[in-house]
Amino acid sequence: MRRILSILMENEAGALSRVAGLFSARGYNIESLTVAPTDDESLSRMTIVTHGNDQIIEQITKQLHKLIDVVRLIDLTGGLHIERELLLVKVATAGHGTKRDEAARLANIFRGRIIDVTGTTCTLELTGNSAKIDAFLEALSRLEIMEVVRSGISGIGRGKRALKL
Repeated sequence: MRRILSILMENEAGALSRVAGLFSARGYNIESLTVAPTDDESLSRMTIVTHGNDQIIEQITKQLHKLIDVVRLIDLTGGLHIERELLLVKVATAGHGTKRDEAARLANIFRGRIIDVTGTTCTLELTGNSAKIDAFLEALSRLEIMEVVRSGISGIGRGKRALKL
C-alpha cells in the first residue's frame, strides 16, 4: 500500500542522508522525496512516499523516530490530507502551429499553464494529485514529449491536523 510520511526534522547537514540511508540499509524504496526548510529556519519538512504493509510502515516509522534529526513524524495516509505534485513538461512544437495549439488546449483543460515558448518547444506547468499528473501526461502522449520533471508529492493534513512542535 502507498504511504505518505511527513517528517519534521532538524535542518542540519547530513540529515537527509541519514533518512535515505535508513531506507536503503533496510531495502525499502523511496518512490518520491521532497524536502525544504519550514517557516522556522532550524527545521525542514520532508515528505516521503513509499510502499509497504502496516508492519513495514510501523518498522520504518519506529526507525525514523530513533534518528536524532527527526523531531516529529506523521503518516498522512492515516487521515484526511491534501497532496499535490508539480509537473514541468517540454513538448516539441516545431513546424506546426497546431502542435502548440494542442499543447495549449490540453494545458487549459487540465488547468495548467504555458510557462515558456520558443520556436521549437513549449513548456507547460501543472499541479495536482498524481492521478491528474498521470492523466495529463497520457493526454500529451500524442505530442512529442522532450522532457518531464516531477517534483514528487508534498502533503499536508486537513483541518486542525498539523505537523508542528
